[in-house]
Amino acid sequence: MTHSSTPRKRHALASRSTLLVACTAALLLSGCSLAPGGHIDYQAETAPIDDLVDIEPITPGLVASFRLAESQAAPMPGDLRQAIDEYEYRVGPGDVLSVIVYDHPELTIPAGSERSAADAGNEVRSDGTIFYPYIGRVKVAGLTLDEVRNILARRLSNFLAEPQVDVRMAAFNSKKVYVSGSVAAPGTLPITSVPLTLADAISQVGGAQPTANWHEVILTRNGQEQRISLYQLLREGDQTQNVLLQDGDVVHVPSSENQAVAVMGQVGSPGNFALGNERLSLTDAVARAGGISETTAEPSGIFVIRSQAADSDKLATVYQLDVRNAAAFSMGSHFVLEPQDVVYVTTAPLARWNRVISLLLPSLVLPGSVADSANDVSDL
Repeated sequence: MTHSSTPRKRHALASRSTLLVACTAALLLSGCSLAPGGHIDYQAETAPIDDLVDIEPITPGLVASFRLAESQAAPMPGDLRQAIDEYEYRVGPGDVLSVIVYDHPELTIPAGSERSAADAGNEVRSDGTIFYPYIGRVKVAGLTLDEVRNILARRLSNFLAEPQVDVRMAAFNSKKVYVSGSVAAPGTLPITSVPLTLADAISQVGGAQPTANWHEVILTRNGQEQRISLYQLLREGDQTQNVLLQDGDVVHVPSSENQAVAVMGQVGSPGNFALGNERLSLTDAVARAGGISETTAEPSGIFVIRSQAADSDKLATVYQLDVRNAAAFSMGSHFVLEPQDVVYVTTAPLARWNRVISLLLPSLVLPGSVADSANDVSDL
């Protein structure tokens, strides 16, 4: 009984072992299809992208066209000048008016040393009215100071002989603009009887910080965004970038954290280089990266990859600088880089540019580790 049961046990164990091995193999084989991405066939060759990328050599003509397109000092546009000249403050709820009736001190509330003009004045109520002796409530919201003065004088003339009335602003509380971001003192600014422009607002909050992105300040008005270059306005004197601010405007000065270019390939020190407030030329960027490797770099293969807008039918524009003649670096010193440009110095012949660009295009988002991307491309 004992001897006959032993072969059966051994047979059962062997069957179980065989089944376990089969199941394990099946799981290993099915794991390739169940694992994320395991079902995708790897292809070493990249798809052609010739039709999705524009290639332009960096020539004196191209550099000259870029320099002509650069902003220069420009006077204030006529419509902005007219808007400033014709500007008049209009009273709103929350404002405080100071009303003076000459020769009638009983109608003029003295400010005195204990009360400020704002405390002693006539505050505009939420319904846009003020209360004044003799004449009662007066609708003043939406009116200029001259219009308020004329109304008060006309209605007081029913009780006084030729009243001399003066109306001034004691406090501006109804209209504000908001300044946020990388400025010295972000907060709200009141709109007063003096026109408030963008340049004035930035100055009143202490100016933009060194870490600010001067090239793309965002002005939001009535739900619409407008991009403004503070650099062109303040550094280059381009008054076409200036704007007369209105009630409810939001001015945001972003930081320059994403204002960088990536330099890869056959250079001394690949990496990301912040642009900051100043623009960086192609020659400067290569120099900051330690210069090109004279032994391994292809002198005709210095590329600048610049991504296109999302609604464009092109992925990127690739600018090529040929420095087989060292004098060509002078063109590079006038080729100004833009944020998120990728500069790549290749060892590959120009005939293989398609694979180079294919690997670099994902790097247009400025990856955290540029060195890894540079090593991948160097394997070409």
